[in-house]
Amino acid sequence: MPLFDKYGSIESRVGLVKKLIGKDPLGVEFDDIMGRTRGRIGNRDIILAGTNNYLGLTFDEDCMEAAKAAIDAHGTGTTGSRVANGTYTEHVELEKALADHFGMASCIVFSTGYQTNLAAISGLTGKDDIIFMDADAHACIIDGTRLSEASTIRFRHNSPEDLDKRMSRVKEKKGDFFVIIEGLYSMFGDIAPIDEFLDVTHRHGGYLYIDEAHSYGVFGETGCGLAEAQGVMDKVDFIAGTFSKSLASIGGFCVSKHPEFEIARKVMRPYLFTASPTPSNVSAALAAVGKINSPIGDALRENIWERAKQLHKGLDDLGYDLCADPSPVIAARRPNEAICAMEWNWLLENGLYVNIAVPPGTPQSTSLLRISLSAAHTEDDVKQIIEKFAQLKDVQGDLMADMMKLAG
Repeated sequence: MPLFDKYGSIESRVGLVKKLIGKDPLGVEFDDIMGRTRGRIGNRDIILAGTNNYLGLTFDEDCMEAAKAAIDAHGTGTTGSRVANGTYTEHVELEKALADHFGMASCIVFSTGYQTNLAAISGLTGKDDIIFMDADAHACIIDGTRLSEASTIRFRHNSPEDLDKRMSRVKEKKGDFFVIIEGLYSMFGDIAPIDEFLDVTHRHGGYLYIDEAHSYGVFGETGCGLAEAQGVMDKVDFIAGTFSKSLASIGGFCVSKHPEFEIARKVMRPYLFTASPTPSNVSAALAAVGKINSPIGDALRENIWERAKQLHKGLDDLGYDLCADPSPVIAARRPNEAICAMEWNWLLENGLYVNIAVPPGTPQSTSLLRISLSAAHTEDDVKQIIEKFAQLKDVQGDLMADMMKLAG
């Protein structure tokens, strides 16, 4: 069989969407990013409402200056892994700052958020262990379990009760139980009952690992995430996060209350065999950590939550089927991916960028128009977003007719 024949089904899906809207929605290209909430495609100014730039720090002057200074001091890249020549003062300072922020004993920084889960999950578990993973876990968590020699058991999404049943069914425990959940789930915007998961996990003698990629910075009194917001951060064994959301950079981290976590540096293959984060990325993230854990962070969190409530109410009042309660991620279910693509394209053509999210990247094979808000969005920005969705309601019948004509 020719090599690329295996992609026939996805090629058909992409072909249909291109026929409907004239472009690949997963290949959209911006000609300019003019700020934290504005971009440009051709001659059109676009409101950015799907960037995961939760605190809007990508254009923060201190973060940009820190990145520039790091390039001047240490160049553009490390050209080596953390265990070779790739550990600079910046990496050590960032690990200390994150450990201090979380009040944890240990922190390890990685080159991307994706690699964080690949490395930590596969490095912390072995062939006699059992991983229990939330059914809606992100792709990098799934891939981390695939790299591990441990067995993997999925439990129903956000169900401590189902986790309890599945852990109870294990009759012979040779190794450790390792439970993986997320804080804020990136597609639907729903949150985990971490306190309940802690109770089940520790009652069965297991370790709890939380991916707080989308919740770090925006939840909790000091921005540490949902575990802090729910008052249980000191009980969580491992918390993973990324620099590419609230920290406005590229990279990732894992913190642990266990000082023994440090030894994992010697066995985590995605850590051992990839170049370390650049000095500029690390320095920008370090500056962002300082912002998050400060009165500036308090003000940013206050605004993003006000905007989340405003947008959620506005879309709900319009009759959109929203996936969860207000949070920085607000997603509306759509009937299918063809309709979703046409609506996404209409919004983009009319000056609003949101995410299109379709299977297999979404839970329950759902098609979504997904918004990720920023603390940089103003009240007027959110009014404009709501207005665009109101206008979309008015043209949905026409879009449906166009779809039937083009598809037929």
